[in-house]
Amino acid sequence: MTPFGTRLHAAMAERGRLCVGVDPHAALLREWGLDDDVAGLERFALTTVEALAPICAVLKPQSAFFERFGSRGVAVLERVVLEARAAGALVLLDIKRGDIGSTSQAYADAYLDPASPLACDAVTLSPYLGLGSLDPFVETARRHGAGVFLLALTSNKEGAEVQHAVGADGLRVADRVLAHLSALNEGAEPLGSFGAVVGATISAPVTGPAFDLDFGGPVLAPGFGAQGGTVADLQRIFGSSSAHVLASSSRDVLRLGPDPVAMAEAVHGLHDQLAVLA
Repeated sequence: MTPFGTRLHAAMAERGRLCVGVDPHAALLREWGLDDDVAGLERFALTTVEALAPICAVLKPQSAFFERFGSRGVAVLERVVLEARAAGALVLLDIKRGDIGSTSQAYADAYLDPASPLACDAVTLSPYLGLGSLDPFVETARRHGAGVFLLALTSNKEGAEVQHAVGADGLRVADRVLAHLSALNEGAEPLGSFGAVVGATISAPVTGPAFDLDFGGPVLAPGFGAQGGTVADLQRIFGSSSAHVLASSSRDVLRLGPDPVAMAEAVHGLHDQLAVLA
């Protein structure tokens, strides 16, 4: 199977550098005039897929908003993954899992093995049980041509206390995560399959050098758009690596639903803004 990094590189060249989150939280369902139940969830999610999957490089369902409805919500998530991929979008499932041993392998099988009804193109992971704990995900991703995105430098104010922490060897935690990704992506062309999550609104570190974001893989940059991130921010943060950035936005697009035309027009407008990163 063609590696995820190769497929993502082609999708961004063809469809632009925007990832749209599919985040059916209760407040947004109400804004759409929907009830906060499985029927409302289904209409919201499938309307979004129908409007956006044919024109977006990547859709990013947030698993938690489906899981809160139990098995019926997960069944809707399965349809979202299937129909989005059938329409040509890559699906990055936002799960932020992180575990060890056989449990880590079970999660990897659930989300990256094509035999699973939840199989998608890539997932988000937390590396904070140790980078070696992610080996089952890495090996499963390689075997099935899938990808992973590790939380590296997030925009939430609490993130820095862990991600900027300095170890006994003088390396910051985020430096170690980024170096690990660089090793995983070694030799991959045109783009590695192992990416990082780096917020579109992060500030420069208070102490120490800038983080090296040239690690040969893609960057998911949440916070673009309504949360304050701009194209100028992406250029400031990523510099020469900005061509590998997949900017993620949800609210700017989803708040225009359930009108599919308005949602699609918003995506095209964001594509135009991001074109300078190519």
